[in-house]
Amino acid sequence: MSRGDLSIAVVGGGIGGLAAALSLLRAGFDVQVFEQASALVEVGAGIQISPNASRLLHRLGLGAALDRTGVRPVAVHQRRWDDGRTLQRAPLGEAAEAAFGAPYYHFHRADLLKVLADALPPDRLHLGHRLAGFIDHGDRVELRFTHGARAAAGVLVGADGIHSTVRGELFGPEQPRFTGCIAYRGLVPADRLGHLELEVLANNWMGPGGHFVHYYVAGGRFVNFVAINERETWARESWSDRGEVADALALFKGWHPQVGAIIGAVDETFIWALFDRAPLEHWSVGRVTLLGDACHAMLPFMAQGAAQSIEDGATLAACLLQDGEAGIVAALRRYEALRRPRATRLQDMSRANKTRFHLPDGLEQQARDALLATRGDRTIEALGWLYGHDASVIDGDPETERR
Repeated sequence: MSRGDLSIAVVGGGIGGLAAALSLLRAGFDVQVFEQASALVEVGAGIQISPNASRLLHRLGLGAALDRTGVRPVAVHQRRWDDGRTLQRAPLGEAAEAAFGAPYYHFHRADLLKVLADALPPDRLHLGHRLAGFIDHGDRVELRFTHGARAAAGVLVGADGIHSTVRGELFGPEQPRFTGCIAYRGLVPADRLGHLELEVLANNWMGPGGHFVHYYVAGGRFVNFVAINERETWARESWSDRGEVADALALFKGWHPQVGAIIGAVDETFIWALFDRAPLEHWSVGRVTLLGDACHAMLPFMAQGAAQSIEDGATLAACLLQDGEAGIVAALRRYEALRRPRATRLQDMSRANKTRFHLPDGLEQQARDALLATRGDRTIEALGWLYGHDASVIDGDPETERR
């Protein structure tokens, strides 16, 4: 059986699902993507794509398209909440690209999604297909959709996000835990902030009970911000609930004037609660596996959620390519074995940063700041294990060399 005879159904047309489909198509598999929405519309705003993911996207031939809207920050800048003092400034830009062979980008999520969607042949994407359930028959997986359509594939990949139907069918309902953090996000036209003379950086202001992130997106036309603060209770997990600008300003009263100026310049803001999930013990059952937020949703405090989903797709393609039709179940188990430890490590690091970013002023905060000043955690050396990783390499052989 040739690679083209192995059919793969990807459920979910977000960044992870589309990137996986492109990696699988490039490897020669017959891939179909099923997305529940009637149109590809990405909610949210800014997204960071580090070299461990951008190298994979460039390898798919997307470099020129990414450069049209992607912003390349020259450094990451961590600052104190009240006086703006630098806690750590570590290079990105040309230094990171020279070290890792791929650029660091900031995108508007919709821009990145469009690049991926435009690269996918139109006949491979099926909109308006909400998964109702599936049956693994041993030699194929049968998919059922809520509007009555059916499909069959040799492999089913659940890339359907934090509320994954595929995960629910495999492992039952989950129990996410509210972290005690809420986030306001917004997009400010960059020309409104010209007086601030903002550098092209990844900025993170750390303070008691919260932190504030901002950076340019959309080719520099907008400044994306995420303002995270602690709150005791919250019930709903959504990206699209509207917030009040005045409430966000009140939460960051007393912070550096630049923080208030950015928040105050936005026309509208959205609020969402951050929920945490324990790592899954398994991602795969039979001919069905999971990818991205469906199996390793992580807090945004390492900026690795999308990057790890892109890595997933590359590793999945490499495993299926090596093991072939005769070893699909083994290939999916191998994919999980390769990816799960790395994703779990980043989940744990993101969880730890929630505490570290929000330390009240005092001895622990002073120790953290001293450590950042002497041995930063965002330096090229410190992040070599993360940014230098090539997810298409298994057993030391790149997927590109095996073909």
